[in-house]
Amino acid sequence: MLERLTPYLPFLRWPRPSAALLRSELMAGLAVGMMVIPQGVAYAQLAGMPLVTGIYASMLPALVAVLLSASARLSVGPTALTSLLIYASLSPLAQPGSAQWVSLAVWLALMSGALQVVLGVVRFGWLLNLVNSPVLMAFTQAAAVLIIASQLPALLGAAGGWASLLHAPSVHGWALVFGVAALALLMLVRRWKPAFPSVLVLVLVAAGLSYVLGFEQGGGRVVGPLPQGLPALYWPGWPGWQVLGQLVMPTLVITLVSFLETASSAKVDSQRKGERWDQDQDLIGQGLAKVASGLSGAFATSSSFSRSALNLYAGAQTGWATIFSVLVVLLALLVLTPVLRFVPQAVLAAIVVVAVTGLLKPREFIKLWAVSRVEFAIAATTFIVTIAAAPALYWGVLVGVLGSLSHFLYLHLHPRIIEVGLHQDGSLRDRHLWHLPALAPHTCALRMDAALDFAAAAQFERHVSEHLSAHPDTRHVCLFAYPINRIDATGAEALDRLMQQWRAQQITLHISGMKLPVEKVLRAAGVLAAHSLLRLYRTDAEALQALDTLRRQASVPDPHDLPAAAI
Repeated sequence: MLERLTPYLPFLRWPRPSAALLRSELMAGLAVGMMVIPQGVAYAQLAGMPLVTGIYASMLPALVAVLLSASARLSVGPTALTSLLIYASLSPLAQPGSAQWVSLAVWLALMSGALQVVLGVVRFGWLLNLVNSPVLMAFTQAAAVLIIASQLPALLGAAGGWASLLHAPSVHGWALVFGVAALALLMLVRRWKPAFPSVLVLVLVAAGLSYVLGFEQGGGRVVGPLPQGLPALYWPGWPGWQVLGQLVMPTLVITLVSFLETASSAKVDSQRKGERWDQDQDLIGQGLAKVASGLSGAFATSSSFSRSALNLYAGAQTGWATIFSVLVVLLALLVLTPVLRFVPQAVLAAIVVVAVTGLLKPREFIKLWAVSRVEFAIAATTFIVTIAAAPALYWGVLVGVLGSLSHFLYLHLHPRIIEVGLHQDGSLRDRHLWHLPALAPHTCALRMDAALDFAAAAQFERHVSEHLSAHPDTRHVCLFAYPINRIDATGAEALDRLMQQWRAQQITLHISGMKLPVEKVLRAAGVLAAHSLLRLYRTDAEALQALDTLRRQASVPDPHDLPAAAI
């Protein structure tokens, strides 16, 4: 019975816990739990949510995800990128922190979670591959720039945001000290000892100093009072179809981006374990985590790359580490919330800034320029549009996806078709690039490095027709078909039309190295029916031998010989 449930309940595959394993998992859980508490509060502020919801989003969602996801060592909870997307999506619709804002944020979590569950159940995780690496890299870096820009006013102690900072600069001195000091200390400790719970220690020290110095009484902005106790079941009010329709695009982007965040961590984890990544099961687990977060009155969650890396660094081997981290967060919710009220918001801003600085990788653009100028242009456009369209960040993703799909379609509509010759090393290569002679007199051998489908059929047909028009003495056509791994009805029709034309012109077609799937389609279409002007060869060696025979025959002066041509 348990074996049947294992595919649906991945936690049943966890190894039987031993004392040594539980000790190791406890230490990893403590490290992640102490990091996620202040991060959760900071990311709640970034999302425009009540700060305590960042703690709520670190409990039940993390527990649901670890029990039902295939990747049990990932840390699920609030993340900077998802929080920014939530803030950007809801800014035109409600006031940050208001009851309406919370309700809409919960709807985003529920809709995004439900969409991920559906995609996982129907095994459509492959759809997420529509976003390629350059687009995701550019969008992530643009989002990181926007996150840092959004936190700078709080980091510098400017109460009125960028408007007051630019037009009427007013910086709170102690807030500036707290923010800059916190930023410097976190950067140093991250390089010195990543596993050290620097974030929690910093928050506790900052809270103590804030209380002693009377920071709040002096006009400094602090976290403020947080409710204690467990979150209650929350069901949002109905926003109306019009508002719900406005949440559709943000839902799609949050679903896409948050799961790609998960993919970046899950692939690393799977490679370390030497296992195949089950993306569909992770879609289900992560989707249910979002639903659980929404029902807790919190916002959409995702896998944190930094906390997941810390979890692995601290020695986590199973999901027990996440269970221990949830217990740490629960204890903090019941005990530490009175202390958190004195934490300066400048410190929270520093926590967010340090967390996202790792996303800034300008060298990736330089590497991309060297690899592909077209993909560099797509990535650069994605970066620019994401920043220019803020807060409507989804335009950056849409432009990037459309650009990459257009490039993909262009490449398939313009397949690589080359005339080949025999290189001195025995391989068939582009004869014009390598200045090789034809395989036989009046012979042209072509190879198409693509599928002969509806996208490439017209280009293939035009290429061959143009060559025959330029070489009217062609009598033999040889297609080296090994690179063609697929053919559809359109491709079969195109080849059949060409063969009819060639037979009318008494041109023989030679096909070499045809793969079985291609052969099946062509035989079903009746294209490979036996004919005196059709020759099939299993290997390129057989085809080259036949062409060599044609070459030797052409060297003998015989007026009845046909000139040879191979494509």
